[in-house]
Amino acid sequence: MSAESFAQRLSSGAWLSPSTSRFAAWMTSAGTVVSLALLFLNSHGLLDYAGRPLGTDFSCFWSAGLMALQGHAPQAYDWGALFAAQHQIFGTEKLSPWSYPPIFLLLAALFATIPYLMAYFVWQGASLAAAGFIYWKILPYRSALLFGFGFPAVLICLGHGQNGFLTAALMAGGLLALRKQEILAGVLFGLLAYKPQFGLLLPIALAVGGYWRAFAAAAATVMATIGVTYLIWGWPVWQAFFDSLPLTRAIVLEAGDTGFQKLQSIFAWVRLWHGPVALGYALQTLVAIAVTVTVIWIWRSKVSFPLQAAALIAGSLLVSPYMFDYDFVVFGMALAFLAAQGFAQGFQPWDKTLLALAWFVPVLARTIAHTIYLPVGFLMLMTIFLLIVVRTKEEQAVRTVSGATLAHS
Repeated sequence: MSAESFAQRLSSGAWLSPSTSRFAAWMTSAGTVVSLALLFLNSHGLLDYAGRPLGTDFSCFWSAGLMALQGHAPQAYDWGALFAAQHQIFGTEKLSPWSYPPIFLLLAALFATIPYLMAYFVWQGASLAAAGFIYWKILPYRSALLFGFGFPAVLICLGHGQNGFLTAALMAGGLLALRKQEILAGVLFGLLAYKPQFGLLLPIALAVGGYWRAFAAAAATVMATIGVTYLIWGWPVWQAFFDSLPLTRAIVLEAGDTGFQKLQSIFAWVRLWHGPVALGYALQTLVAIAVTVTVIWIWRSKVSFPLQAAALIAGSLLVSPYMFDYDFVVFGMALAFLAAQGFAQGFQPWDKTLLALAWFVPVLARTIAHTIYLPVGFLMLMTIFLLIVVRTKEEQAVRTVSGATLAHS
């Protein structure tokens, strides 16, 4: 095969046949099931093979929820008190801090009412089902759920017991409901306040798009959930949350205590290469400004909604320095909207190849960043965002030509 022929196959996506795609999805789905099975089969009580709590990050969710049930909600934000509670529960020194707003403590307390492993399976099963349903609504095709479950970020999220499925379901579900059920969309967006770093662009997009009922519903939902936490735990839990933020920023984000290879932002890229914190924040600010302006432009443009939805999801991930590889589950919803756009209007050159690469990246991002210091996760996220920009410009050009043709006919 000549180099020119190879390039053409890559550009057209001809190499990505339906049978090849399904085979890859089956293999990654099987890998997810087998990996989880091995994780639990090689566990010892509540600990995995490495002596970490099963579901790693879920251990801090459940522990913080238990402390709240016991009347010690503010102490959940005290790392010393939380680590002591986790050590008593799990009997290990491999512990995780709690850094979420008290809004999420409501859900954590609910799951702490049932035994740990049962809570983990209910939490991951329910949130995965919700995300899967939304994914299928975006791509209502027979094999869509196979590709959704086979998406490598699913395994990462399940292994960490994280909340990526819930975040993906709320954000993509809100976007699906936005044009016909604004109030419902606003409620779903408002519930995303438990993950505030991913909600920065939402009010801007809603205002630019003129979705004022959704904007109001989101604001009311945020206020209502804050009010509930205040009625249950009072102001001390919020004061404890705010007091804990500098430590979380310094240890988790700036010092990279959890590993810069897990973070997927330009800030993490700078720190991965041992760049100064100030430079990381400066570049993160530049990216955030550029992405915000671009999302405003796309949401003001008269382009298809899947492009707008994909831009908002990808943009929301890019503006935050605090984005982990398990959050690629949310990125999967942006890929689903782009795939839906392609099925409806036809795939353009490079669409299929870039979508396929983006689909595989989560399984490689952490390892590549750790071994050769190349942040492929962030780079692919930015590449897909730029692809959305290109497709927006192309669609605008087509609409302009069509409008001019109609005017002269």
